[in-house]
Amino acid sequence: MSAFLASLRPGLRASSTAALSARSFSNSAAHNAAKMMITGRLAAEPELVATSSGKEMIKYAVGSSYGSRENRTISWFRVNSFVNEGPQRDYLLGLPKGTLVFVEGDASMRQWEDNEGRRQSTLSILQRSIEVLKRPYSGPDNESGESQQE
Repeated sequence: MSAFLASLRPGLRASSTAALSARSFSNSAAHNAAKMMITGRLAAEPELVATSSGKEMIKYAVGSSYGSRENRTISWFRVNSFVNEGPQRDYLLGLPKGTLVFVEGDASMRQWEDNEGRRQSTLSILQRSIEVLKRPYSGPDNESGESQQE
């Protein structure tokens, strides 16, 4: 009987190892990634820029605030988007300053050296999706399109 159990051990060991390495919450491949979800207002209209390789990208900044009115703190996030030509790109480029958005993206830290030789770090966010939650109020008293309420 012990020879029988000994013959099963390699199979038991392999199945327990496979169970430990499997991710029960996802059927996709494991990747190291940091995801960010940001709800905030556009600091300015998104702009189309060319990368050093000549590929076009859309850059914009989102301001997210927290705290009471007296102690409000705003965090600013720079977001990049590589949206192909078409209605999605036109839609994103047409969003006005002050639009309340929900952005999901991949986050990564990039380190670089400034002109004085000091090491700097920048949080880079690559947009995966964006949803407009509320357009800015642009009534008769506010022709600039800025938001009147928060």
